[in-house]
Amino acid sequence: MLLPPLVWLSAVAAGLLALLLLQKLFFPYFWKDLVFISRLLRYGLRLELYKRRSRVVTVLDRFVQQAARLPSKPFIVYEGKSYTYEDVEERSNRVAHVFQRRGAVRRGDTVALLMSNEPDFVCVWFGVSRLGCSVAFLNTNVRSRSLLHCFGCCGARTLVVGADLLDTLEEILPSLKEDNISVWVVKTECSLPGVETLLDKLQQAPDVPIPAEQRAVTSLRTPNLYIFTSGTTGLPKAAIITHLQSLKAAGGFWAYGGRSDDVIYIPLPLYHSAASLVGIGGTVELGATCVLKKKFSASQFWPDCRRFNVTIFQYIGELCRYLCNQPENEKDHKVHMGVGNGLRPEVWKEFHRRFGEVRLCEIYGSTEGNICFMNHLGKIGAVGRTDFFYKLIFKYDLVKYDKENDEPVHNRSGFCERVSKGETGLLLSKVNEQSPFFGYAGSKQLTEKKLLRDVFVKGDVYFNTGDLMAEDMEGFISFKDRIGDTFRWKGENVATTEVAEALEIVDFIQEANVYGVEVPGREGRAGMAAIIMRPDHSFEGKKLFQHVLNHLPAYSRPLFIRVQETMEMTGTYKQKKFRLVENGFNPLAISEALYFLDYTGKCYVPLTDSVYSSIVSGRLKL
Repeated sequence: MLLPPLVWLSAVAAGLLALLLLQKLFFPYFWKDLVFISRLLRYGLRLELYKRRSRVVTVLDRFVQQAARLPSKPFIVYEGKSYTYEDVEERSNRVAHVFQRRGAVRRGDTVALLMSNEPDFVCVWFGVSRLGCSVAFLNTNVRSRSLLHCFGCCGARTLVVGADLLDTLEEILPSLKEDNISVWVVKTECSLPGVETLLDKLQQAPDVPIPAEQRAVTSLRTPNLYIFTSGTTGLPKAAIITHLQSLKAAGGFWAYGGRSDDVIYIPLPLYHSAASLVGIGGTVELGATCVLKKKFSASQFWPDCRRFNVTIFQYIGELCRYLCNQPENEKDHKVHMGVGNGLRPEVWKEFHRRFGEVRLCEIYGSTEGNICFMNHLGKIGAVGRTDFFYKLIFKYDLVKYDKENDEPVHNRSGFCERVSKGETGLLLSKVNEQSPFFGYAGSKQLTEKKLLRDVFVKGDVYFNTGDLMAEDMEGFISFKDRIGDTFRWKGENVATTEVAEALEIVDFIQEANVYGVEVPGREGRAGMAAIIMRPDHSFEGKKLFQHVLNHLPAYSRPLFIRVQETMEMTGTYKQKKFRLVENGFNPLAISEALYFLDYTGKCYVPLTDSVYSSIVSGRLKL
C-alpha cells in the first residue's frame, strides 16, 4: 500500500532534519570544511594540469596576463603613489633589457637582491626573472661574513642593492670583487669604484616585452627563488623555492576567499616568503591591489587602512601586539581579514575587542617546509585545521619528543611513537610525490639534517619541522614551542649556532650556549647566552656590546648573558638547553652572574632585580 504523499514528504523532511542535526552535532564544520577543501582542490587541479601539459604558467606569467587584462588598475601603492599593472610591466621589461644588453646575466643565472621594501624590488625581481634567472632574496639585516656566505650558498654572480643599503656593503665590496660578483645599485650615479648604476640605464632602455620563450618553464620543480632562513645550525641557509611552492603560496588569499576588488596591506619585509610569495604573489593571483610599506608603523596602520580602503592585511603576531598597545580603539575601517602567523590567543581576543570582528586567518608553514596548515575557520589559538579531506592529501604525524635530551622518543624497535589527541608532539611531514621537500642550495648535508628516516617503518622519510604542536579532538592544530637550535624573535628566526659562533670570537669567551627565553607580554623568545669564561679573563661588557653590534643583526643579539662554570651536555656531547630555557633570566632564581644588553649605556650591564622588574612590567622596552 502506497503512503499518502504528505506522509511520505513528512518522513523525508524528518529524515533530512535528523541528518542535519546529526551533522551539526558530530560534524559541525563539515560544510565549511567542504567548501574550503574544494577551493584547494580546484587550485591543485590547475597545478596538476601544468604537470601533464609540461607548460607551467608561473607567477610571472600570471602577472603578465593581469597586466594585459587590467593595465590601468593600481598594482602597488607605495608612499601614497600608485603604480599600475602596466607601470610595473613596462619597468620590469626595462630592467630585463638593461641586464640583457649589458651581458650582465644569462638564462639560468642567479641574481641576488639586497633591497628594502619598494616598488623597484618587484620590478627587479620580475625583470631578471623574464631572462630565465633565479632570484635570491637577501635579508637586509645580514652583514659582513654572513652576507658573503649567502652568495656561496646560492651561486649568485650578480647583486642588485637598494640605494639605502649601499653603505652596508663597503666592508665587503673588495671581497665581492675578488669573487667576480658584479654589483648594481638602484641609483643614477655612484662614487664607489666598480659599482654599476641602474636607474640611469633604465631611462634609455625600451619597455617592449622580452620574448616569453626566454622565461618559459616546463617543470613545476624548477628553482625559482632562494629565500634565506636561519636553520638549525651555522650560517643562513638558502631554501630552494620552486615554481610549485611559489604557485601554492600565491593561492593563499584566494583560498581564504580573497577577491580582485580587495586591497591588501603588506608591511612585512619582501625578503621573507610571507610578503613576497603570499603577499605579492597573492595580489597577482587575484588581480588585486597591494599597499606596500617600507616598514611597519603601528601609528600609521589604521590611518593607512582608511586612506587606501584596505580590506586585507598581512601580519605576524608581534605586529598585532603593537597595534593592541596603541592607545586608540579603531573600528572605522573596511578591513575584513588578516592573514599571517604567530598570533597569541590573548592578543587575538584583544584585537577583536579593540578593532572589531576582523577574520584573522593563521597560516602555518616554513619557507622550505613541505606542509602547510590553514585556520580557515578563524578558531582563536589554532594555527590550522585538519579534517578527513585534508588528511587524504597531506600525510603528517605528531610524535613523542624528549625535550631534555632534545630528540624524538623511540620505542624498543627503534621507531618513533605517535602522541594521543590533545598531547604535544613533534610535527613530522611525510616526504612523497604530493609533498616533496626541495631542501637547501649548496651542501646536501644541510638538506639531510632536516630529514628523519625510518620513522615508523624502514625506508620512510619525513621532514622535521622542528615545531612542537598539538591536535585537539576537533582537528584544530595549535603551536606549542620550537625545539633545538632555533627560536623566533621580532618576527625573525634566530639560529643559535650562528650566534654562538659569533660570540666565541670574543677573546674572553671560551664557549657559548645560545637559546631563547620567554618575556612576559612579548611574542617569541628573547636571545640569551650561557657562556664559560676563558681562564684568567674577566667579563667585559663594553667589548661584548660592540662585538654583537658589529657582527649580529638586532634580532639575533643576545639580550641576556649568563656566566657559568661548566656547560651541561647530552650523552652525544650536545649542549643541553632545556633547563637553561626553563630557568629564564630571573636573577632571584639564578645564582650565577647575569647581564643585560643596555643600548643606552652601550654595554652589557648587571641584570639586577630592578632591571628585571622593569623588563617584566614592560617599562623597559626591548
